[in-house]
Amino acid sequence: MSSYFTDLAQQYIDGEWRPGTGSWDIIDFNPYDNEKLASVTIATADEVDAAYRAAERAQKQWAATNPYARRAVFEKALRLVEEREEEISEAIVAELGGTRLKAAFELHLAKEFLREAVHLALRPEGRIIPSPVDGKENRVYRVPVGVVGVISPFNFPFLLSLKSVAPALALGNGVVLKPHQNTPIVGGTLIAKLFEDAGLPGGLLNVVVTDIAEIGDAFIEHPVPKVISFTGSDTVGRHVATVCAAHFKRSVLELGGNSALVVLDDADVDYAVDAAVFSRFVHQGQVCMAANRVLVDRAVADEFTEKFAAKVRTLKTGDPRDPSTVIGPVINSSQADAVSGVVEQALAEGATALVHGAVTDNLVEPSVLTGLPADSALLRQEVFGPVAFLVPFDGEEEAVRLVNDTPYGLSGAVHTADVERGVNFAKRIDTGMFHVNDGTVHDEPIVPFGGEKHSGLGRLNGDTMLDAFTTQKWISVQHGRSGFPF
Repeated sequence: MSSYFTDLAQQYIDGEWRPGTGSWDIIDFNPYDNEKLASVTIATADEVDAAYRAAERAQKQWAATNPYARRAVFEKALRLVEEREEEISEAIVAELGGTRLKAAFELHLAKEFLREAVHLALRPEGRIIPSPVDGKENRVYRVPVGVVGVISPFNFPFLLSLKSVAPALALGNGVVLKPHQNTPIVGGTLIAKLFEDAGLPGGLLNVVVTDIAEIGDAFIEHPVPKVISFTGSDTVGRHVATVCAAHFKRSVLELGGNSALVVLDDADVDYAVDAAVFSRFVHQGQVCMAANRVLVDRAVADEFTEKFAAKVRTLKTGDPRDPSTVIGPVINSSQADAVSGVVEQALAEGATALVHGAVTDNLVEPSVLTGLPADSALLRQEVFGPVAFLVPFDGEEEAVRLVNDTPYGLSGAVHTADVERGVNFAKRIDTGMFHVNDGTVHDEPIVPFGGEKHSGLGRLNGDTMLDAFTTQKWISVQHGRSGFPF
């Protein structure tokens, strides 16, 4: 596996594998045992420029390529993922501390999104629109934006890189991808290798492994990309949006969340417990859609709390290579410290720990906290780790108010015996996505995925990819003769 990482520890620019020319290296560590997987000499602003220029050169011919020919690349890429599933899974476990279960979950979704990219190549359609002017024909063409810059996160790097890269390419664009520094292989060069082997023409997809300490805002300020697709924190997302707006670029932002899973008084408590435990603790809670808050009607709060805490105590924390491990390491030591700080702050504010997990290096055992003061800032922020806050409420009105009392609006769920009661509840929540009688962590290839408030701008998946990565062009044809006033 180490040679696998070493082979991919380069920049991929204009169809060539090359070392970066920056003055320092990004060291890629296994977050479980701190084994050095690879080192990547970072790309400079000049290399970012070279990547964008290569994409710009290659894109024109790619856009003119028959979409049936384009889609063959994605069919081949899908077959390659299926053939290489075991080695990609091993890479996910090694580079980001994902459990076997998490790796399987990520790969399943990645394959679904590649299948959708196959169809997306044929999706753009033009229109002919009536004109009030005699003899005039109005044609509206759906055309690629040109070049797309993609910035992906560390938590689901393979999926979330592919989720923008594949549709942008399928729709006739060139792409430059900047993966997160903690996952440069799984989120970056592994995807470049996949598409290279699938026959994507050189130059269309470029991967630059770098850091803002080296390049500043060069990746988003560069004049070539017309769209920046960013997945990450709302703090960084706000900066990306600001820079994009100043340079007249479109930004697609998939940002953080503070989702709530709500248990109403008529819920199936055992099922709600299962949904809530998965929604909070999948991939160590490092998921934007994770249920940070579990809100429970007081009528069932005692039963739910007892069963929830008991189930959390059974979750095995440890080596992600062990198939029985549910909680692997968080991505790095600063993340482990941040999660520890959240628990300490909650206890200092008066919360009670029903489960108080120990922290050993990057292994953070789960914690379950209750009794947090209603005005605590912790209830309104994203917690990217295995910490659950249980919050009781009295009736639906209070539940709606509590769910909406956060700057975020990404996902959420409600459990009830009455489906329509759940739907009506969901309609009152300020989120981009909400689920009735299910977990909070979901993604599907053709649904509009995205958030409200600080959770992002725009949508991805399905037809919304057309809005994200294409633009519309009006061409009129005068078949007769126009009359002019002078």
